[in-house]
Amino acid sequence: MKRTKVIDALQSTDFGRNIIVKGWVRTHRSSKAVDFIALNDGSTINNIQVVVDPTTVDADMLKSITTGACLCVTGTLVESQGQGQTVEIQCREIEVYGLCASDYPMQKKGQSFEYMRQHAHLRLRTNTFGAVMRIRHHMAIAIHKYFHDHGFYYFNTPLITASDAEGAGQMFQVTTKNLYRLEKDENGKIKYEDDFFGKMTSLTVSGQLEGELGATALGQIYTFGPTFRAENSNTPRHLAEFWMIEPEVAFIDMNDLMDLEEDFIKYCVKWALDNCKDDLAFLNKMIDKTLLERLQGILKDSFVRLPYTEGVKILEEAVKNGKKFEFPVSWGMDLASEHERYLVEEYFKKPVIMSDYPKEIKAFYMKINEDGKTVQGTDVLFPQIGEIIGGSVREENYEKLMGEIEERHIPMKDMWWYLDTRKYGTCPHGGFGLGFERLILFVTGMQNIRDVIPFPRTPKSAEF
Repeated sequence: MKRTKVIDALQSTDFGRNIIVKGWVRTHRSSKAVDFIALNDGSTINNIQVVVDPTTVDADMLKSITTGACLCVTGTLVESQGQGQTVEIQCREIEVYGLCASDYPMQKKGQSFEYMRQHAHLRLRTNTFGAVMRIRHHMAIAIHKYFHDHGFYYFNTPLITASDAEGAGQMFQVTTKNLYRLEKDENGKIKYEDDFFGKMTSLTVSGQLEGELGATALGQIYTFGPTFRAENSNTPRHLAEFWMIEPEVAFIDMNDLMDLEEDFIKYCVKWALDNCKDDLAFLNKMIDKTLLERLQGILKDSFVRLPYTEGVKILEEAVKNGKKFEFPVSWGMDLASEHERYLVEEYFKKPVIMSDYPKEIKAFYMKINEDGKTVQGTDVLFPQIGEIIGGSVREENYEKLMGEIEERHIPMKDMWWYLDTRKYGTCPHGGFGLGFERLILFVTGMQNIRDVIPFPRTPKSAEF
């Protein structure tokens, strides 16, 4: 007889049939007359109840079955008499695959997320993390499906690169050199001629620049892969290793780009509501009681389209009327998360796509507007998160792009290939970047980005 997954057993109405389920014990309640074992195999947030007549199984074995133990249960699928479930299993036989010692770290309920991070290898077995990881899977499926259905091509960009896409310089270096014996030239700079790639290389901070090459050949592409930032940020919104989705489209203007951003994110939220009902209901009950309402709210209205200059005026007016922000507000500055959240959560009470930022606070590749001061950058701002998407129309004019590169002193010796796209058949194009974990944070209602990736990489932490 084949194993039945718990998710399938719970939906079955084929009562009276023999069934085998396998999984880990969530709870075990004993009495003289009957034992109840709640079993979960990860296929659903819901457990299946196994009803055991203690006179039919070995007493010592039954006693040894504690939270976390792994079992194979053979029995009869019956209608449940108890509340909260429609089916249960009348147990005939139990095989213990693995007992669980009393020092099992995930035994008690109500442990802090901080505590659970110290046991990230076992926290995956809890209800909360099972729900988050299933939703993470569904969001990945939704992303691939959305782009495939809209004629985009999945494009793999390199993880090891000699270019810094953001000009941020906070990159993890990749080398095979002996760090105890580094040869330097007469200027004291490390020689890389004998390194594996013959030059200084790093882990990528973004696949965008290579993605632009793909879009100028295939029309529209998207990347979906890991990116790395050696930023010493110990915040609930930053990771050193995270996943990015970066579509890039030829012949797109800023209005079309904003339409794409809105349509894409609404599709992902709707996919979660349609395909992750049980997990979202659990998270709505246990983590954030406004989660479902907030997700449904995203689908209700069109996002606000707000030029940066107007946004700053609204914020300055709020300050005049007594609103207190930790950081000051003035035209030309990068808005803080608290400013973004005020606009989204208090002023408009819906998502905002902010555009036309001052060029000084945005990347060198963004298309400059006719005013010469602002660029065609677009950020999607969400409740509780702040910026969830950052995008722009790219500067396709070779001279203008070179002007920005020289003005900002960006080293371009390794980026000749990027400039070639502007020399050979340049075209208008644009795209955006979405941090996958930021999306998962929003969809799950979790508060810390370290809790929406299985094994978080953060400063001073590379466990598991």
